[in-house]
Amino acid sequence: MRRVCFQLQVRPDRIDEYKRRHAAVWPEMLEALYAAGWHNYSLFLRPDGLLIGYLETESLEDAQARMAATDVNRRWQSEMAELFEDLDGAPDEGFLELEEIFHLEDQLAAPREAAAPTAYETRTHGESN
Repeated sequence: MRRVCFQLQVRPDRIDEYKRRHAAVWPEMLEALYAAGWHNYSLFLRPDGLLIGYLETESLEDAQARMAATDVNRRWQSEMAELFEDLDGAPDEGFLELEEIFHLEDQLAAPREAAAPTAYETRTHGESN
């Protein structure tokens, strides 16, 4: 499962409306997202309108394509687009995807001997061969 994090900018004067719309997303939209492969999907909003989204999916491209093929998504994206700043295209395709640089479980699962020594380990124990 691929982890995806993205950002968008909600217009500051539309933040309350954005929150209101997401407090009761259309049931048909919720079902379409899940069926299209948008799992463990969450949105986080900063007071200035910075929106961070997170989801897990087998393929972001496939999940987006499956959503693009639905009528409910076309209606939802059309209504939501006006709430964002600097958006080219639909919100669910015009977001900035963020690069994942750390995941705790991935590093915990990696064999300890394969991991590079940390700066702390190098300073306190020297590099081991």
